[in-house]
Amino acid sequence: MKTLQRISQLLSNHASLFIILISIVTFYVPNLFVWVKGDVQALTLGIIMLSMGMTLTVEDFKILIARPLDILIGALAQYTLMPTIAFTLTKVFGLDPAIGVGLILVGCCPGGVSSNIMSFLCRGDVAFSVGMTTVTTLCSPIITPLLVLALAGESIDVDGWGMFKSILLVTLMPVTVGFLLNYFFGKKESFGDIRKIMPGVSVIGLACIVGGVVAVNGSKFFTSGVIIFIAIFCHNALGYVCGFLVGRLLKMGTAKNRTIAIEVGMQNAGLATNLATKHFAALPEAAMVSAVSCVWHSISGTILANLFVKWDNYCQKKVQNISARD
Repeated sequence: MKTLQRISQLLSNHASLFIILISIVTFYVPNLFVWVKGDVQALTLGIIMLSMGMTLTVEDFKILIARPLDILIGALAQYTLMPTIAFTLTKVFGLDPAIGVGLILVGCCPGGVSSNIMSFLCRGDVAFSVGMTTVTTLCSPIITPLLVLALAGESIDVDGWGMFKSILLVTLMPVTVGFLLNYFFGKKESFGDIRKIMPGVSVIGLACIVGGVVAVNGSKFFTSGVIIFIAIFCHNALGYVCGFLVGRLLKMGTAKNRTIAIEVGMQNAGLATNLATKHFAALPEAAMVSAVSCVWHSISGTILANLFVKWDNYCQKKVQNISARD
């Protein structure tokens, strides 16, 4: 068990690198992950969300009650900024409908689980981060289909009810089960040991989902790969910037500013990938946008967290130098 926990920690610390490696290998050997599709993909995402639920405690929900305004502001920013930015970029870049739907789908999904880790790394407000991720995830079965229907319904047929059921099955139910398991068995040492390996399981699961999309649609990346990456880069970067500005405008502290920036910018692209594969199978580029987002959001989130820490260190050294001169 200790070995598995060390492996889990290693995978968590190098999630981006691991997912990129799997993507590259799968591109050349697609048969490795061609099996990750349909119900298998949904089950894999469910396991990822189960691991999130296993980290939730009653204290986390008490935080939601104690800080309703912060959570409301964060959730509203998440579900207004990212969908709006995605829709605007589809128009500005004149994106192909398939790529546009994928970008909008990513923008309408809740915050990603890895955003909690990034908030911790950059000395943000982790409780705020967990609260935002929890609320946006719990609201996603209703809000995500409605937003996709409103923003992409004119260009493509959107099955809102089908998306609602899918999100309910692969997000809300596993999160609830995970929370209940933690509530009833959280104090048992054996359960605690299992919980410690779940982050690594989540990374492997996300890599499998990305690998499955690359296995089926990897060859299409060369036909529209550049514009896909540019759109994802702009969407993600603008999410970080706009999220940070919201915190600044509302005079939130440094920790909250960083957290809301990361929470808004990082989406649950694994969920978007599953939805794109299941409900927009005729538009393979939509799934490709979601899969590339899975990888890029992890990379950019790590980079941003490191930049925040470097800024702190720079400011600290500057203060120390001034004090030394005085």
